[in-house]
Amino acid sequence: MAMREYPLVGGPVEVRGALDLEETPAGVMPRRLPAWTKEQYQDPSVYGGTVMPSGVRLVFRTDARALEFEVLTSTGQLDGDPRPRPTGMLELTVDGALFGRLRAPLGHVVRMAGPRAAQRLIPGKPGTARFAGLPAGMKNVELWLPQQTPTELVALRADGEVLAPLPDGRPVWVHHGSSISHCLDADGPTGTWPVVAASLGGVEVTNLSQPGNDMLDPYVARTIRDLPADLISLKTGVNIVGLTTFRLRTFGPAVHGFLDTIRDGHPDTPLLVISPVSCPALETRPGPTAMGPDGKITALGDPADPARGALSLRVVRDELARIVALRQTHDPHLYHLDGRELLGPADVDDLPDGLHPSAAAYRRMGERFAAHAFADEGPFRARP
Repeated sequence: MAMREYPLVGGPVEVRGALDLEETPAGVMPRRLPAWTKEQYQDPSVYGGTVMPSGVRLVFRTDARALEFEVLTSTGQLDGDPRPRPTGMLELTVDGALFGRLRAPLGHVVRMAGPRAAQRLIPGKPGTARFAGLPAGMKNVELWLPQQTPTELVALRADGEVLAPLPDGRPVWVHHGSSISHCLDADGPTGTWPVVAASLGGVEVTNLSQPGNDMLDPYVARTIRDLPADLISLKTGVNIVGLTTFRLRTFGPAVHGFLDTIRDGHPDTPLLVISPVSCPALETRPGPTAMGPDGKITALGDPADPARGALSLRVVRDELARIVALRQTHDPHLYHLDGRELLGPADVDDLPDGLHPSAAAYRRMGERFAAHAFADEGPFRARP
């Protein structure tokens, strides 16, 4: 049967996990924060994080036996490296089960001499990923975009009918965290720990995590406040310690303000606050951080400074536990989870750079989160 093209915007396809579709010369770029937030940050790394589509997927029903997705990726390449960074995987699920995975086509390449050096663009062209041999009959399909690679959506073609997805009644879980929740090093978009946990818990996840930029930013709190959400979680602390964003005096009020804003829109929604997972370099020593000669994160702060108000992970965990316990006296739907229950001291060998988990550790984090949050006595047990 001949392939037919279907619109990606204004048609039957839903783009879930993205809060903005930015028009580009090639198509549309999904962004995981609303358009209005762009005027509220200056650091280009924030924009870069929002267009890395962790948790973003195309959702529809189809009786097609073959699907083609035309996309334009953007990946980096340091001068001196023989090849660009991997583009990541496109993963297709059919009726909730993984059907196939393909390497995303190479598109634009951004060349740079170093992390903060000037960049130059080597323009690329859209490429096509084809999934064939799909089961016969009408089925629910999701195409998950590579979590580490900005991906413009150009075209969808199918050899059958494409229809809008039907409501399935799954609760919506909104999560915000750092790169450890974005999961750049997961083995694919369905291997990030929030997606693993959502699949086990039977919920839809919207992942608002920002690599390197989990800073309790007010525009993120307002975004969560205004989103439909049945479940909410906030995993915070490691970027704040690593970049010395706050001291103890300012950290507590910032946490309260972030939670107050969310509660303005979701006064009774289960809200889980998660403290940092283990990171040996920052447990008792404050940032800033740097990469050591062994390729692992090291802390440059004075180990005596936490006594004067600097933040280490130990201080952050204690403060988050204190704040949640205090607020629980008037907020019975607020919960706390020590992040070391997801990845603790016994797991630090699964931190290749001393900070970010391996692909296997991300999956384990998702399983542990689901076992805790969605258990009969867990914080997300009373979901709709």
